[in-house]
Amino acid sequence: MNIETTPLQDVLVLEPEVFGDERGFFMETWNADIFRDAGLDLKFVQDNHSRSSRGILRGMHFQTEQTQGKLVRVSQGEVFDVVVDLRRSSPSVGKWFGATLSTENHKMLWIPPGFAHGFYVTSDYADFQYKCTDFYNPSASVSLAWDDPTVGIEWPIENGEAPQVSGADAQGLPWNEIPLFD
Repeated sequence: MNIETTPLQDVLVLEPEVFGDERGFFMETWNADIFRDAGLDLKFVQDNHSRSSRGILRGMHFQTEQTQGKLVRVSQGEVFDVVVDLRRSSPSVGKWFGATLSTENHKMLWIPPGFAHGFYVTSDYADFQYKCTDFYNPSASVSLAWDDPTVGIEWPIENGEAPQVSGADAQGLPWNEIPLFD
């Protein structure tokens, strides 16, 4: 497993070793020993899988209680995956990082608790899978506005058209109303 740091402290891009031949490929997407050796002693409690079409934007989500660390990947298609640091004491608070995750590059992103997370689908559709370190808590769920000008995420929006978002995401809070983590 190749592990790369990012400009946001504690957010990592992971590239599993892929073994392939004419029959297809094999890769490990989770191995507790390998992750522990890399300093990520994690306990996952929930696995999620979503499918979205081109132009769908999901995010920027986080929970104020039962904060979740997430190991995210794309098993089919391609997305532009984004995180925003919400940790008040972090040198990168309010900064964002984006990475392309796809079937072809097999990259995964480790997002520790204390970050808002979302993605934009750049292929016809994408199957997005993620492991969580805590359970979903709808009463503590918050969305940062995906287009907040203070954060300034540079989404690769196709043809300048507004992405399709859920009603909750359309009502995302501006940066100055977001509760930060200590």
